[in-house]
Amino acid sequence: MVHPRNASTVVLLRPDDSGSFEILLTRRPEAMRFLGGFYVFPGGTVHRDDFSAQTLARCRKLSGEQAREILGGDHQLDEAMGHWVAVVRELFEEVGVLLCVNEAGDDIDLADAATKRRIEQKRQAIVKKQLDFGAFLESENLFCDLSRAVYFDHWVTPEIYSMRFDTRFYVAVLPSKQIPLARSEEVTHSLWIKPMDALARMGRHDFPILPPTTTVLNNLSRHASWERLCAAFKLPCVNHQSGFGPES
Repeated sequence: MVHPRNASTVVLLRPDDSGSFEILLTRRPEAMRFLGGFYVFPGGTVHRDDFSAQTLARCRKLSGEQAREILGGDHQLDEAMGHWVAVVRELFEEVGVLLCVNEAGDDIDLADAATKRRIEQKRQAIVKKQLDFGAFLESENLFCDLSRAVYFDHWVTPEIYSMRFDTRFYVAVLPSKQIPLARSEEVTHSLWIKPMDALARMGRHDFPILPPTTTVLNNLSRHASWERLCAAFKLPCVNHQSGFGPES
């Protein structure tokens, strides 16, 4: 039996003009060993660097004690926080969205062309393992706002699979002045879609999707409005739309 690796997955959310909401789905490249070609939520393995002293020094609004308690008390304090950092890092690596603030605690502005270009170059360096995520945060004087990732579920890959993950699921609201990438090194295509619309496409050959993604979509589709969703998950109920993206 293969021992499952710790992983984190995040459902990125945004309100729409009708008072409802959309979620971001990404399609994995066909060549990927695990779920290649399938639509999933951004996420991946928790790395040791996710809970290094350098990286954790760049985290705010969640303590190790709080993280361990939320996850059930079975982790070391730094490793528990690493699950949240993995959310921030994976979301950045896959779709270029940063759940971060500056030193003053303000949202970062990725609408500025020069800033956007510089950050994108560093994102690519992180993906190529030429730059550590903690070093990136230091270089831009950014801090992970871990309160923006709200934990809500836990799934473990069945024993029959040769690759197994012990995955924690989170939800997060798309920050203002940020638009997800339409594609990246780990994403062939991404799209904003209502949970019910995604479920309606399940049977189509061009929309491959599997549990637990389908289960999460079913759970989210039970929330009739953006306000009710935010209340259920205790999310900041912002009314803006950060863009019509993903980016093309």
